[in-house]
Amino acid sequence: MTKDKIIIYTDGAAKGNPGRAGWAAVILLPQNNGGQGRVHEIGRYIKHATNNQMELTAPIEALKYLKRKNTQATPVYNIEIVSDSKYVILGITEWIENWMKNNWRNAAKKPVLNRKLWEELYELTREFKIKWIYVKGHNENKYNERADEIATSFAEEEPVELKKYK
Repeated sequence: MTKDKIIIYTDGAAKGNPGRAGWAAVILLPQNNGGQGRVHEIGRYIKHATNNQMELTAPIEALKYLKRKNTQATPVYNIEIVSDSKYVILGITEWIENWMKNNWRNAAKKPVLNRKLWEELYELTREFKIKWIYVKGHNENKYNERADEIATSFAEEEPVELKKYK
């Protein structure tokens, strides 16, 4: 991690799909004076949602967090968002432009599901320089596994303790 890059691992979970749900983001903040990077974790329980809604909510909430925390003293230069959701990665990097051109209709001419979340994510991505990275889930990636643990714990209504950096 370079001093001007923030890496965010995101995940979502739903029990019942739809059902009890949770989302999570593990935010790796830039190093301070050559020291170790800082970790900040966020997540939340949602009473009733789908897995895809939670997968979308996680990067939205992470970007909102960065937007609130961004000051002149801590500029955000580059952001990498890492997700095990091809739905999110392909949706935001490949499909969304056509959805918008086609009045929020997908390739099958049906309304795009979760449109409001997609619109919110799209607007937030316009404010940052973001590189989207797909990672295979449950494949021993430390931070992806942690995001999964957090999201699942919220969906199960037994949230783990989050690491907070102020």
